[in-house]
Amino acid sequence: MALQIVFFSIFFFVSFTIAQGVRTLNVRNYGAIADGRTDNKKAFLRAWNDACYQNGGSIVYIPKGVYMVGSVEFAGPCRGPIMFLISGDLKAPNGGPYSNVEKWIGFQHVNNLIVKGGGTLDGQGPSAWPYNKCQKTNNCDPLPISIKFDFVTNSRIESIRSVNSKNVHLAIYGCNNVNVSKVDLLAPADSPNTDGIKISRSADIRITNSRIRTGDDCIAIISGSSNIDVSYVYCGPGHGISIGSLGKYKNEENVNGVTVRKCTLNGTDNGVRIKSWESPYAITASKFLFQDIFMENVRNPIIVDQTYCPHSPCNQETASHVQIQDVTYRNVWGTSSSQVAVSFECSKKFPCKNIVMTDVNLASVGGEELESGKETAGDLKTIIIVNPRLLMAILKKAQVDALTGAVEWVANWHGAIGQGSEAAVA
Repeated sequence: MALQIVFFSIFFFVSFTIAQGVRTLNVRNYGAIADGRTDNKKAFLRAWNDACYQNGGSIVYIPKGVYMVGSVEFAGPCRGPIMFLISGDLKAPNGGPYSNVEKWIGFQHVNNLIVKGGGTLDGQGPSAWPYNKCQKTNNCDPLPISIKFDFVTNSRIESIRSVNSKNVHLAIYGCNNVNVSKVDLLAPADSPNTDGIKISRSADIRITNSRIRTGDDCIAIISGSSNIDVSYVYCGPGHGISIGSLGKYKNEENVNGVTVRKCTLNGTDNGVRIKSWESPYAITASKFLFQDIFMENVRNPIIVDQTYCPHSPCNQETASHVQIQDVTYRNVWGTSSSQVAVSFECSKKFPCKNIVMTDVNLASVGGEELESGKETAGDLKTIIIVNPRLLMAILKKAQVDALTGAVEWVANWHGAIGQGSEAAVA
């Protein structure tokens, strides 16, 4: 609660400062042309630099119209808070391939930044997706991220629409205390690597009241992230909400303190997923809560995959060294488009620890009995399941002898006595 109070106090101060000492810098006054063809990078940068070097609050204003803009970085630190107000539509250059271009629009080393306005970022993805080789090989040049925030603090991103990103729609790296709300991210279900929001090496990030429909993870939380809160997000199509992938690179950092709550996943390949590579790189992924989540027609509603490898070559000589622990699934319900409700494929070397599932109710779209998928549930140190019916499904393909000593259940779930669970174990 104290953190929330400090957070909102900061943003009240920012808003108050802007309202009292505002200077509006219209990019058209710096030579921007809204014809959808002229590259407005220089005009945008001139407006940004004037705002950044001014004492007090400033607004960089992009009025209605279609503005083509090449790859651009808006860098700080700045002398005062800045609102980047996008009322118009920004259009990326067509085509590919790209070399050494990580992002289309970037903000770096800025404190007290607000990016908003209701405008649209059009990444022109269809012109570049044919050049994407990263789905087939590790030896590839990634396409540009649509908008990326590096080392941005005490900031807000809201009321922005991103369509057809060439790569990730919105990336957050090395950031602290950032709110993302009311964003609408859209790309076709078959568009490659178009993650909605990707978070890495960042802390105290909140994502809420947003809609993400894309061709990869709706949200991906990767190395070095902590205290991430995701709420009221609609996801689908896409690959679901993921922690990971983890363990692919040598210098990765722990991931901890992730809450995903009051979200809807519709027609996604996965629901809530934790994924790691089979590699010798050791980190811990812990303290995750998935709560009050509705799934409709989701292929793999709950999945832990510690043999993740989307394309060859895959290193299967060692088990994943990512330790997954202290994970709670609470009040997760809906339908699976397959016969798999829950799939745990934990590391054989570092088994999952302290997995709790309570009030998880998932049915097959066709009404068939649900079962478990690829399970190494026998490697779990402790799995607490409060739904006896789900327990029976999980036990169905697992090694019952190994599970007998590892599984605990709560007998008073909705008046369901432990008889069903005992029968399953026996």
